Amino acid sequence: MSSIVCRCCQFFLPALLGLLAGCASVSSQNQLSDVLLPSSSSVSKSPFDSYEAARDALEKTVPYQTTLAELKELGFDPDATANVTVIPYPEVVSRLAPYSGVALDALDPGVRDCILAQTRCVAYVFRFGRNDRQRNGNVVLDFFNFQRQVHMTGWQFEGMVVVRSGVVLFRNVAGEPRLDTQEKTTNPLGPLQRSGESSDLLLR
Repeated sequence: MSSIVCRCCQFFLPALLGLLAGCASVSSQNQLSDVLLPSSSSVSKSPFDSYEAARDALEKTVPYQTTLAELKELGFDPDATANVTVIPYPEVVSRLAPYSGVALDALDPGVRDCILAQTRCVAYVFRFGRNDRQRNGNVVLDFFNFQRQVHMTGWQFEGMVVVRSGVVLFRNVAGEPRLDTQEKTTNPLGPLQRSGESSDLLLR
């Protein structure tokens, strides 16, 4: 008897949920998901509110002219800014000149002078960003774990500054100006399936 009940639940519960889901319009579903479904944010503390702001500030530095004090005024303070990695000389070489076959004269002048300065040269890597996660989609299907959709947005900035004797020799900008990803997970067994476990894992 219990097996019959389980089979009925397996076949009719998704159908019932589908009917409930279809009763709501797309706009009302979006409004409900924004209010009822959880969201989260991950922020790397920084003086900038966007990738562009951080990039534009770092690009104001002029190699062989900008001092460490001026760099701090632009918002890149190795001593006070959070999320900064100090790169010592041996690792600086491996990062800036990873291929030993490249002649020293072929390198950027700032990179070349940093290598020649050895321990008097240090690099700072600044990592800033924001990552927002918002569950969206159908509230009923999400609640019963049949289907979950997560919209991830944000930005990531990584800036490297090479300094010798208090003067900037080289700087480089990398990162992702705009993060926009939609993640969808479908669980055919709904609440009977472990949260976050997709059906393809069960088939392996």
